Amino acid sequence: MESFASTRLLASLHPFQRIVLASHVNPDPDALGSMLALQTLIQAEFSNKEVVLTYDGLIARAENQAMVRVLALPLVPISSVELDHRSALILVDTQPHTGRRASEAATPVAVLDHHETPGDLGGVTFLDIRPDVGATSTLVFGYLTEQEIPIDSRLATALFYAIESEVSGFPREANAADDAALTWLYPRVDKNLLAEIRSPRLPQSYFATFEHALSNAFLYGEVIVSYLGAVPQPDIVAELADFFIRFDRVNWALCVGLYETELRISLRADQIGAHAGEVLRQAINGLGSAGGHDKRAGGCIRLQDVRPDAVDAVLRTLRCRFLDHLEVDEHKGYRLLLDSPRHPIP
Repeated sequence: MESFASTRLLASLHPFQRIVLASHVNPDPDALGSMLALQTLIQAEFSNKEVVLTYDGLIARAENQAMVRVLALPLVPISSVELDHRSALILVDTQPHTGRRASEAATPVAVLDHHETPGDLGGVTFLDIRPDVGATSTLVFGYLTEQEIPIDSRLATALFYAIESEVSGFPREANAADDAALTWLYPRVDKNLLAEIRSPRLPQSYFATFEHALSNAFLYGEVIVSYLGAVPQPDIVAELADFFIRFDRVNWALCVGLYETELRISLRADQIGAHAGEVLRQAINGLGSAGGHDKRAGGCIRLQDVRPDAVDAVLRTLRCRFLDHLEVDEHKGYRLLLDSPRHPIP
């Protein structure tokens, strides 16, 4: 058992009285499921240790809000948690100094992740980073099985939805471990709770944002680019990128939305081997931060000036760099809904 990753993780936590779990900004289902599973793992080994689940930024997507609500996830803002010598910080579904956390004040004791984006891992005691795995929740599910810890229906629901949401899409970014976890978990899931998470009610702003995105979507050969304007919450940018990549005439979808003083960016590709994270990092280089997977990537550009002309200038730079990297002529773009090259991009 000493060779198990889970055993080494638990050993690294022995000196600490409190364990603080943190993920990337605006945690998604994979981050949430991973933290809940880690809490179960740690409390099964150390009944006297406090385990704190935190969030940074917003939990904005309707499905994510439903997951927190129906599973009663005990989250507290990371800003309210003081990290002292008694506390061990574990980063889940992210890495230090990759632009995916708002606060970088403390060096984590442990980092668990499946992203390709390399972080500053100096001083980290325990590392488990597997880019070949589709979800961080798959890693933590493996820890629970290694330690023979029971998984109740609530945790099974959290882990199943976390992994399912992370490996959805075609082609799937999943391996045998992800599929084995899904197969084991599904019979133990609370199907009513899962249905409630999958199909939440949506506000009017959701549909208004979709309308704006469709009206401002431009085609450049096999690439679609859409500026969503001001968005009510940042996660909808990724949701629209997932929507646009399903268009049968494109291989790439880039969506950008203005949230407060930041441009939130999501990139999707429909081919394995696209290296979307690296493509977006090159497009954003010097403007902000980005990272991601083979087919999916996200980024953020913090703006000093949010006046329309200033935002348009940044958008043009981002679009030109992105299209240039893909060797696509930016002058041949036209609106998606008008479906005619007679309406070029302004």
